[in-house]
Amino acid sequence: MRQESIKLGFCPIGKFVFSHEDAVRQKRLLEAKLREWGVRYVALDGVLEDGMVRAQSHVDPAVAHLRREGVEALFLPHCNFGTEGAAGMVAAKLGVPTLLWGPRDEAPLPDGTRLRDTLCGLFASSKVLHKLGVPFTYLENCRVDDAVLRQGVEMFLRAVNVADALRNGTRIGHLGQRIDFFWTTIVNESELLERFKVEVLPLDLVEFIRAAKDRAARGRAAYEQEARELRQTATVEFLEDPALVNIFAVRDQLLALGEEHGLEGFAIQDFMSLVDEMGAYCFYSDSAVADHYAVGYESDIHGALSCILMRRAAGGSPAFLADLTIRHPENDNGILLWHAGAPLSLRHPEARVRLGKHWILPSPLSGMTHFRLKDGPITVARFDGDRGEYQLAVGQGRSMDGPDTQNNYVWMEVDHWPRWERLLMEGPFIHHAAMGYGHYGDALVEACKYVPGLSPLRLDRAA
Repeated sequence: MRQESIKLGFCPIGKFVFSHEDAVRQKRLLEAKLREWGVRYVALDGVLEDGMVRAQSHVDPAVAHLRREGVEALFLPHCNFGTEGAAGMVAAKLGVPTLLWGPRDEAPLPDGTRLRDTLCGLFASSKVLHKLGVPFTYLENCRVDDAVLRQGVEMFLRAVNVADALRNGTRIGHLGQRIDFFWTTIVNESELLERFKVEVLPLDLVEFIRAAKDRAARGRAAYEQEARELRQTATVEFLEDPALVNIFAVRDQLLALGEEHGLEGFAIQDFMSLVDEMGAYCFYSDSAVADHYAVGYESDIHGALSCILMRRAAGGSPAFLADLTIRHPENDNGILLWHAGAPLSLRHPEARVRLGKHWILPSPLSGMTHFRLKDGPITVARFDGDRGEYQLAVGQGRSMDGPDTQNNYVWMEVDHWPRWERLLMEGPFIHHAAMGYGHYGDALVEACKYVPGLSPLRLDRAA
């Protein structure tokens, strides 16, 4: 997971017509807002007069400076009209996600003249961006103090962070092989690497188990103390201390591998080899790891990638790979998001963590996590594809009341579940979807604009 915010290239656009003084004023107002919002940006001051592109001769020095500074996105605010050819060439040469916006024009002056025609210039530049094949995000023409501007800039930066995972690459550690009867998690690793720079790193399960057992033996005293502390804060059923020690060791071995290999997520087989060798279901390990890394259960590599994208959209907040499980018994727009191994930080404040048996699989072993998830706005997303066609399904909802069940769960109400259901059934998707708290649908959909070969599918809006 990237540890710092996107570096934005701040490239104000002016033109020889209209008021240059007013253009500079608009530039300064906007720059003050970027600082207020904590945006990390690179300006053109000291490179061009007043730090503004006003002619096509300004393109090369602007591009050279922004490239040297390593900007990851470009902002083209039009400050009085806009030199459309220069704006298009800067964006095309940099080749990074581009944001287009301009301040809303005031009324004409008493003599009928105008200081700027920003909206008109934006229309011209948008045409040139289209002509040059430059994908861009457009923000509604508004005033600098309008909330829509801050929200739009934030959405764009989230989208760039999501797209960065598929433009510049990410690494997922795959622990164990795919479970033989889970055909839904068969993926094309070569295509993920070639098209999206997603590297799947195989992690040998035998070596992992040996390392975890060795870690358990070396750290037994500290782990036994942790086990005693856990029994004070959680309900621990049918788990002897040696099994709990193994669960803690699995957690720490996963964290160590994530650090060692620069991983952003894991796809974990989960059962049954790891369970049998450790004498426990290790979903509490997954829950602890999922607060730091994306985790895809049941060897779901696309699921792990979905969680990576969700975490990036949410600014690093944890995501949970939930099953879309059953419809609400009374609300036709309610669906159960359910599984085990949810990040511990997503626990409902009134719920107590319980480690118990697997209530579906017949097994004497314990270690499954059981706790209700917190309430709030929810976004779900699923990256998936077959036969070379990839989609990102995205939808937003909100938690709702519903019956208690086992494992980790929250009931979610959406705008029109039958539509969601049909779109997901008819697409290249499975029952796993990354869920995060907050509404990030616009950013996830916008990110697809900057990832060739990935199409968005919006679930919560009419087509």
